[in-house]
Amino acid sequence: MAQDKQYTPEADDWAIGIDATPFLSYFGNFIGGNDGNTAPSWNFLTNNQTITGKYFTSADMAYRGSLRLGFGSNSANSMVGQDGAAAPTYPNLPTMVEDTWKQGNTNIGLSGGLEWRKGNGRLQGFYGGELGIMFSSTSTTYTYGNAMTTTGATSTDFGTGNLNGDPVYGNGRLLSQSGGGTFGLGIRGFIGAEYFVLPKLSIGGEFGWGIAFMSTGAMTETWESTDGSAIGTIEHTGTKSSAFGIDTESNNGVFGTAGSIRMTFHF
Repeated sequence: MAQDKQYTPEADDWAIGIDATPFLSYFGNFIGGNDGNTAPSWNFLTNNQTITGKYFTSADMAYRGSLRLGFGSNSANSMVGQDGAAAPTYPNLPTMVEDTWKQGNTNIGLSGGLEWRKGNGRLQGFYGGELGIMFSSTSTTYTYGNAMTTTGATSTDFGTGNLNGDPVYGNGRLLSQSGGGTFGLGIRGFIGAEYFVLPKLSIGGEFGWGIAFMSTGAMTETWESTDGSAIGTIEHTGTKSSAFGIDTESNNGVFGTAGSIRMTFHF
């Protein structure tokens, strides 16, 4: 029994979990003699890319949680010829103006709960409950060097549909996209088992059942266009959606994929 105990977590241990599938596939291919075998990768445990961990207050109980705080931005600049500028004479270059595309995104995921464990050997079961929230959003802005006129304007096609035209009149250029963020809230119970193949290293899995609510707001697009006699901006608001469910999990937007095989390191 003393030998088994050193394999399992103890009070004040920390743990971090990753997806075990790449490692199992690697060793399976290695044993099978697959020449195309590649080294396994260290993957997130959930498809929401949250860092998942535990803190053990005793050998039989742990706080567990996951966290993702993601903030990012992207931008692109493109030079286009200035509308109305005089044609250049050699060796001068054409007069140019700058168009800009900027995008910002936010991804936040947070969960916390309690886990209790059963079993004294290397094979241990566990169960408990947790609460989770998530939020994600994206916003985009465009600025153009050439002003819109009643005959149009030379503008950069950034490959994002910015020159596809507004949904009603079918012309113009996109100025901004905002809103459309997604919010999720869930509470779940879980049960699982893991086997300690090495001291403080286990392979296991879990299933969950609970309640989840997801809501996505309507995205607003602002277009600048002309009908040949007037110049104006038009705002279009898309649809919003929501979902509510009470069920076992296969792919939960708050907690990520359930039922996956996981590898957990304790230290």
